[in-house]
Parts: sequence; C-alpha cells; structure tokens
Amino acid sequence: MGHIIILQVEGELQVGASSARPQTRCNQQGSRADMESAPALPLPRGFPPDEQYSPLHALCDKTIYNKEKTMAEILKDRSELDPQFQWDLTPMYESDAAWEAALESLDADIESLSAFAGKLSDAVTIGAYLDASTEVSRKVERLYCYASQRHDEDTRDNAAQSMYARVGSKYVKMVTALSFAQPEILSLPEDKLTAIVNDPAVAEYKFNLEDLLRSKPHTLTKAEEKLLASFGEVMSAPSEIYHNLEDADMVFDAVKNGEGETVEVTGSNFVPLEMSTDRTLRENAFHSYYKSYRQHINTFAASYSGAVKAAAAEAAARSYPSSRAMSMAGENVPVEVYDNLVATVRKHMPAMHRYVRLRKKMLGVDALHFYDVYAPLVGDLKKTYSYETAQQMVLKAVAPLGEDYQETVRKAYAERWIDVYPNRGKRGGAYSGGCYDSNPYILLNFSGTLDSVSTLAHEMGHTIHSWRSRQHQPPQYADYTLFVAEVASTVNENLLIEQLLQNENDPQTRLYLLNQYLENFKGTVYRQTMFAEFEREAHAMVERGEALNAAALNELYKRLVMDYFGEDMVIDEEIQYEWARIPHFYRPFYVYKYATGYSTAVALSEGILKEGEPAVKRYKEFLSMGGSAYPLDELRHAGVDLATPAPVDAALEKFERILDDAEATLAKLQ
Repeated sequence: MGHIIILQVEGELQVGASSARPQTRCNQQGSRADMESAPALPLPRGFPPDEQYSPLHALCDKTIYNKEKTMAEILKDRSELDPQFQWDLTPMYESDAAWEAALESLDADIESLSAFAGKLSDAVTIGAYLDASTEVSRKVERLYCYASQRHDEDTRDNAAQSMYARVGSKYVKMVTALSFAQPEILSLPEDKLTAIVNDPAVAEYKFNLEDLLRSKPHTLTKAEEKLLASFGEVMSAPSEIYHNLEDADMVFDAVKNGEGETVEVTGSNFVPLEMSTDRTLRENAFHSYYKSYRQHINTFAASYSGAVKAAAAEAAARSYPSSRAMSMAGENVPVEVYDNLVATVRKHMPAMHRYVRLRKKMLGVDALHFYDVYAPLVGDLKKTYSYETAQQMVLKAVAPLGEDYQETVRKAYAERWIDVYPNRGKRGGAYSGGCYDSNPYILLNFSGTLDSVSTLAHEMGHTIHSWRSRQHQPPQYADYTLFVAEVASTVNENLLIEQLLQNENDPQTRLYLLNQYLENFKGTVYRQTMFAEFEREAHAMVERGEALNAAALNELYKRLVMDYFGEDMVIDEEIQYEWARIPHFYRPFYVYKYATGYSTAVALSEGILKEGEPAVKRYKEFLSMGGSAYPLDELRHAGVDLATPAPVDAALEKFERILDDAEATLAKLQ
C-alpha cells in the first residue's frame, strides 16, 4: 500500500508520503525455513518502538536474509578484493564528500515543512505538503541508504559509523517535523476529508489518503493520542524484559558430545548444535537449553502475558474488535485470511505427519525426538560453485520469466549492484537494499555452496521486485508491503530448485534437493501456521478474561505440537517450553504472513511453469505495482486469491507431490 502512514514516534504513526519500506529480517542460523531469530518488521499500529525496532529501519529498503554459512578461509581486508565484485555506490553519491554536502543542506529542507503546520485544511495545501514531504523523505532515505551500505562494507570503519549515526539524527529530526500532519488532517470532519480525497489537487495521493481515512474511526483525539503515546515505554516493557532475560541473563550448562568432549551451549549456537550429525550432542544440548527455559518459565509467561494485554488494551481503546483485527488492519487484510490459513493447513496435516515418518525413516532411529528435528537427513553436497557459475544458474532458473526479466538480472551483474564476497568487518548474511533514487543493491557473503546460489536467486527476486516497482510507480507507491515482500524472492528460489530437479538424475543429489524443498514447506508453512495458531489462541484467552500463565501457555503449545507433528514424534517434556524462545510473539500477528507468502509463491511459480506466458504477464504486472493497491488486491491481479483457501490448498498439494518424489527416490537408494 502507499506510504503516508509510515513514520512513528513514541507510538504515534505520522503522516509523510515517504517511499521507504521498513526492513525485514530473516535470521535463520543456517536454516532458511524456521525463521526463529528476532526480525525487525513494520510496527503494528501504535506499537511503541524500542532500540531493536528502530524507526530507522524504515529508511533503507532492506530485506535481510541470513542464510550463508561462514567461510572457513581467512577473510581479507576489503581493499584486497577485486572491485568488480563489490557494489558501486557512486550512482547514489560520487564520494563520501558529496554525501557530506548533501547532508549539510538537509536541515533547511526539513525545517521548511513546518510552514504547513496549522494549514492542512484544504486539498491544494495538503497536496503541496505531500509533495514537499515526499521530496524530503527521498533525500533522507538516499542519505541513509548510502551511509548504511558504507557501514555494512566494514562495520569497524569509524567514518562510516559516524555517517550512519549522523543521518540517524537527521531522520529523527524529520519525523519530529512531520508529526503535526496526521492529527491535523484527521481532525477534519469526515465529509470534508472525503471531499479532499476526491479532489484533483491530491489525485496523485488518492490511495494514500483513502487509506488514511480508513484509520479515522480508530484514531483518538489529540489529547488521547498523546496520553496513549506517553505509555509507550510501559507497553514496550514486556518485550524489553523478554530480550534482556533471553540475551543477557540466560545461561546454559555445558554438555558432552559423542566423543566425551565438552561443548558450550549458548543462545546463538543452539540451532547449529541441533543440526549436528552427533545425536548425543544434539540430545544433551536440547536438555541443557530447555532446562534454563524451564527455570525461568514463569518470568517468560508474565512478560508475554503483559505484551498480549498491552495489545488487547490498545485495540479496545481504538475500537477494534480484537488485537488481531488491529494488527491486520494496517494492510487491510481481513481476519478470515488468517483463519482460512489455519483451517487449510490443518486439513493437510496428514502430509506433515508423513514427512515426520519420512524423517524418522531416513535418520534410522527407533524413536524420533525433537532434538532430531534439525538433524541433516542427507549429507551436504560436496559440490562447490564459482560465483560466475552461480550467476549463470540463476539466469537460467529465471528464464521462464522472459528475456526482459533476464536482461535486468544481467544489468545487475554488469553494473555492480552486488557486493559478492565476505571481507573483514563486513556485515554477515545477505540482503536486498537500495532506495527510490538508486539502483537496488544486494549484499552477499558468497561461499560457493548451493545455499549461496539459492541466496543469490532469493535476493535477486527482491531486487527485481523493487526495480520494477520503482520503474513503474511514483515514490509514494514504489514500495511493497510486508505481506507480499517474500513472494518474489521465494518464486525465484522455487524456480531454481525446480530447474535443478528437472536436470538431476543422481538419486542422492536429488534427495538432497527434495529434502531442502520439504524443509522449506515444513518451516515456512506448517511451523509458522502453528505459531499463528498459538498467537490467535493466546490473545483470545486474554480477551475472554482467562489467565495467561505458564501452565496455560505450556499446555496450549504442547497441544499444538502434538497436532502438528503427530504420533511418530516423541513429545519430549521440554518442548512445551519452546514458545518462550520465539521472539516473534512480541510482534503480534505477522508470522502468518510467512505462510501466506510462501503459499502464494508456490502458486505463482507453479503457474509460471505450467501456464506460461499468461501467468508470467500477470506476475510481472504484480511486480510493477509496488504499494499502489492493498496487498490482497495486488495478489488477485497476479492470479492468487488469499481470501479463499485455494492458494494454500494448492501449495500443500505440491508439498504432497514433493513428498511422493522423495519417498520414491529414497526407495531407489535402499
């Protein structure tokens, strides 16, 4: 959707027709599917920002994707690497000196916005304000993106750190300067607002203003909004308590591996330990990890209960029927989409149980425990790929999307949109970044694995989505919402794996690829939907006046785990505490978007491969829509209607076909 309501200070969303989109994070610690580390995502209405969820995230269009494994080789300094494998930021600014000059001239632009205060009562003035705020937002965004990417090149660089900090201060100044506009506009009578929305003087911002008008019934008086904002730190306290407890106070017993060696267990290495081929290590780490959560479970329950109650209180204050309805209102998604997802996934639960049985069979264990969930089923492929080979693999994978799509990929390669290799101090993981007035950019830490190739395909999906949106939309509509953010990246990943499977006859390699595909479904559709069910029920319990204590939360989570994993999984006592380690729950009701996004991408990639040109045409039109319509309407244009169960149904039918293939391939190896 459009970006009038994007800026937020002390819980109040502010008016400013910015082209910025909040960054999203997907920290997976080696596994794409489970998405369990804390993301930084768009703030729900009125959710007060804290350090972790800084409004600065809104300034640089970054989609973070931490999939890369650390390279074993010794890293070089950036100056030692070939510049052809480093991004070229000169289209943004010729030099750091040019950036400094642009930053110095910014204050006057920001201060000029105050001239509109007290005057936003007619279409002509509102239109002029939106033009002016759009231009200032573009300048700040461009400055921020350059500084952010310079910082990410080498996070140890003092000059880049200074640039990053100083533009952050300018951002805060801009937000403060814009703070008068939304309450001023929304204070107008509804009939006058409706007339303004339809006035030709604001025609370029009509969708933005229509969306703003939607929020009027839920916007309080100026005094009430100020009072609610004053509770911002109080309402964010549960999240702060959770993160301090988990990140600073939790300690875990060291454990023995299968050879009797002592291994440290930490919050950051737990998932990698659970991915070990050493089952003794996995089991011991599992028990150590959840022992600490059990010891603190009442504190975790109290902090989560506080977060849920804060959301429920705000929803009531803003006249929403529920905290879920409030959270979903920002993207104009009805709660039925959420409920359809859960119901459809539950209908396909037998397929998930089949996958659990397949995992048990492939691991060759008598009893499958939760410390076996991350264990590799197929040994890592020994193949390595040069970056040049990876480029050609991605180019070939996206061939079904047409020559014009491939040409943009070639342009990205040739014009140095991509920062390829790791270097000392470089930010880890991968992301797609950039702003309206720059090329899209991709940060990689390419290591030559198949995961590295897949990451390039994934980030190229984000990049082409951003490129086409910016080419076809004005700045106020150029950036897409979180609801559709992972669609294009996942379409590319799926096209890559389908292309690889089509040409792979070796059963071992084929089984590896099929298992990766199945793990993506398991973690992104089934597991995220399980999380969504947990959230839905926890919030409903509070809204019904029921106690949300440790016993109730443990029981709820354990019941869901039993439903989703079935009888072939041993329900270890510790798994009932797993809800306490999921930071997503402190950002209510967005995890379902991972499942709907993945299902949408499966439906689209299947259509592209089977239907051909008509599906490709619809898809590329969708990629060009940016935020010019609500996300459900954009997806309908692409041919996917999430108001019905059909897309999720189709995705999980695809899961069953992949499962059939995996079972048949395994039979050939036995």
